[in-house]
Amino acid sequence: MDKDGPSLQGKKIFFLYPHSVIRQEMLDLLIMAGYETYTIMDEKRARNLLHMFPGSIMFINIDEGLKEPEWESYIRDIMENAATKDCRLGIMSYNQDKELMQKYLMDLSIPCGYIHLKLGLHESTRIILAALEANEAKGRRKYLRADCADDLNAVVNYKSLQEEIFHGKILDISSAGIASRFQKFANLSPNSILHNVQLKLRGGIVMTDMIFMGKRRDDTSVYILLFDPKITQENKLTVHRYIKLCLQKYIDNLKV
Repeated sequence: MDKDGPSLQGKKIFFLYPHSVIRQEMLDLLIMAGYETYTIMDEKRARNLLHMFPGSIMFINIDEGLKEPEWESYIRDIMENAATKDCRLGIMSYNQDKELMQKYLMDLSIPCGYIHLKLGLHESTRIILAALEANEAKGRRKYLRADCADDLNAVVNYKSLQEEIFHGKILDISSAGIASRFQKFANLSPNSILHNVQLKLRGGIVMTDMIFMGKRRDDTSVYILLFDPKITQENKLTVHRYIKLCLQKYIDNLKV
């Protein structure tokens, strides 16, 4: 723990050369649990990102990319370099060789563990969630929020009781709700329920009730809408998969 406790923003979590089951299933679970998670397919870029974001966490798939002795050298360099030594590393592998495991856990003292992927998705995810919690990866942040202001395919609309349709551009989104810019909006009081609000999130569609919380103080054209607590699991998954896409786009576009 930092001397001032966990940060408000939390930590970035990188998966270097993740196996397909990690990309396709585990990341959804981690995003839904509120962890800011990314994938990287280049070890040089990964190291540069650790320089850019000190204190990050990275799980490395040592079954791909480099040869194992090269991975050992790569990991030692990250752990000994003054600019990256505060980052926390973990190993992911199908290799169950006990000597290899001992080298990383005992000799190198990898802080986030050696995860045997042969344990299966459920157990591997449980171990990683425990490691993230132990390293306070979520920080004091309550919700994981993604910026989608530049995504023209992130829009919202709803129909008022008077059958008037209002269209908005979603600026950011979290598991709690959205901030959206409307040029025109119904005259509603805070905590009003909007029925059958439609969110278009690239290819995903979410239809759900939402709660109007009010306008942003610094921009009165931006309205805050929260998801109804009864939102379906299917809609939740659509929202979280879109958050994952936005986060990945952000990290892919960084010049490092």
